Order: sequence, then structure tokens, then C-alpha cells
Amino acid sequence: MINVFQPGLGEEELHAIAEVFADNWPGHGRRTEKFEAEFARHIGADPDHAIFLNSCTSGLFLAAQMLDLGPGDDVVLPSAMFVAAANAVAASGARPVFCDVDPRTSNPTVVHVEQALTPSTKAVLVLHYGGHPGDVEAIARLCRRRGITLIEDAACSVASRVGDTACGTFGDIAVWSFDSAKVLVTGDGGMLYARDPELARRARTLAYHGLRHDSGFAAARVSPRWWELQVEAFGRRVVGNDLTAAMGSVQLAKLARNVGRRGEIARLYDQLLTDVEGVLLPPALPEGHVSTHYFYWVQMPADIRDDVAADLLAEGIFTTFRYPPLHKVPAYGAENIPLPGSEQVADRTLLIPLHQGLDDSEVHTVAGTLRKAVEHRSTGRRT
Repeated sequence: MINVFQPGLGEEELHAIAEVFADNWPGHGRRTEKFEAEFARHIGADPDHAIFLNSCTSGLFLAAQMLDLGPGDDVVLPSAMFVAAANAVAASGARPVFCDVDPRTSNPTVVHVEQALTPSTKAVLVLHYGGHPGDVEAIARLCRRRGITLIEDAACSVASRVGDTACGTFGDIAVWSFDSAKVLVTGDGGMLYARDPELARRARTLAYHGLRHDSGFAAARVSPRWWELQVEAFGRRVVGNDLTAAMGSVQLAKLARNVGRRGEIARLYDQLLTDVEGVLLPPALPEGHVSTHYFYWVQMPADIRDDVAADLLAEGIFTTFRYPPLHKVPAYGAENIPLPGSEQVADRTLLIPLHQGLDDSEVHTVAGTLRKAVEHRSTGRRT
């Protein structure tokens, strides 16, 4: 099977994990702090403002709590987004307000976001689809002008940037995902960044039970009765640990190489698929934009997309689609809102295999099989 996503793990990660075992402390500790500092340098941020968490989803829920979202608040987010984002908003009591996306990039433009703003909008939450930064600069300017908090779901864009600015640092809060399908992998895990120092301190407190400081060994250095609890807010335990952080440090060191290989694969797909009739390839990036190349997506007529996916699966090639439109999910109560761009993306888009473990022969196999399936299914449409 040629998989659509696949982590790139090896001896270096095993060695890093073995060192954690040798220290006999797999929990939150010095390796977590090291990974936070390394990641902060990677995005050009202060290490105190980056918090390693047990998942990106935890980061989204934490962001909602950091901002005290609740009934009466609206949060604008694209319909073409992962379900965790809408769940985090809705679970807080706030209302997800879905905006449309460009049907080719699957990212919202600043116009889409502005059209969805309401008098009750407290935050805007955007994704960088497939690693493409999208219209984030203009959206950030809009939010600053309106006094609205911008949250970046940077799960797809761990190495994406516009110019010298890393995706995740345009807004006020950002989260990254390091799950097993991502480009930087810790098994499960995520990072949260907060621009404001007080918001970063609040995030760190909420991530560990809402305690002003923990009641363990470290607290003995700052408190004469370190076992006593000082609850500052009602938080959860969503912090990361040294076992996964050790993997993260190794993966971060490999990131440039892995993203470079993903870019090579994307360019090879561009060459191999450019003349397939009826298939649209990912649009070219604007000047100054750099992608993580998390997705490679193709678009085709809606009436053959599912059949093409089935044909590829029969040949041992796994494909998928991300993300089904959230405004169509009954739980959010927005089914009657027309968002034609999001619906077109959902009907026409297919993600084909893209990960650093692919060799060129596998890329040729995927491209050739896709070409054959599209041609076969298109012929069936014309007869």
C-alpha cells in the first residue's frame, strides 16, 4: 500500500527515547523545556511563549478557555477546517460562524472572513490548507484593525512562512499538530504559542490544572509548603512529556530535510500530472510564500472523484479528502448557510500520497494510476 500520510521515524528517535528511559523520567521535564525552546527558535518567538501540549486539539480547547469564550461570542472560521476547531468553539458556548473559502486554494480570503464578521465576533480562527499560508497577512491586518483576536490553526504549516514570518506568528494565538500523520511527528502532541506574555503565562497555568505552580519537586524550591495547592483557574492537565518531546527535538532537526523532500515530490507531481485532462493541480504559491507541502491535492469533476479514489485504492494507493465542510454538520446548526466554495472543494478534491518516505518510482506509480483512472472514468461520462 502506498499511503497518503506516513511518518519518517528512525534510529535517531529510538536513541532519544532510550535516553529518556535511561533517565527514568518520561514525564514533563527538561526535555520538554528543551523542545519548547527549540521550537520557539524555529518560529522566531520567545521560548516562554511556546507550550508543548499533548495534542493540537488540546491547544484549540485551551485557546477558547484562554480567551474566556462563551455564550454571546462568535468565532469566525472556515468551513473547510478540521472538526476539532469547531468543537473547541462550540464546547465553550460560543457560536462557530463559518466563512467560505477559495475553491482552488481551500483557504479563506480576507474578503470571506470580513463578510462573516458579526457585531459579536470575538475571534477569527484560520487554517493554512495543506501548508499553503493563504491570505494570512491580510486577515491579520483586518483582525488588528477590528480589535479581534486571530487564532492560527497551524497544524498543516509547521514550516510554512511568508517572507521571514512563520505561519503561526501572524496572529495572537497559534497551535501546531505533531500527530502521526503530520510532518513533524511525536506520536501525539502539539505546540501552543501566545504572542502576549500574560496570555502565554495564563496558557501555561491552564495547561496544568490551573495551578499557580505545581506541587512537586520543582515547587519545593519556591514554596516552604510545596504540597499545598494554589488554584488560579479551572484548568486541565494537557501538558506534553519528555518521551514525546525527545522525539520532537529529533524530528525538528530533520524538518528542513523532510520538507525539502516533500517539495521535490510536489514538483514531480506537477510535472507528471500537468496535462491530465480535467484535473486541476494545487495553485502556484504567491511570491514570498513557502509551503510545508503537507497535502498535495488534485481537483476533478465531482461525478468521478469518488470512483477515481476507489480505482486507486484497488491498485494499492490510499487517498483521502480533508476537510469535509463543517457547515454541513448538523451539530453546529449551520446547514442552511450557502458556502459554494467550500462545497465545491468537498465535491472535487482528492489528496494523493505525499510524504518524505516516497521514492520517485512510487510517485510515478501514483501519477500514472491517477491519470489512467481519470481517463477511464471521464470516458465513461462521455459515452
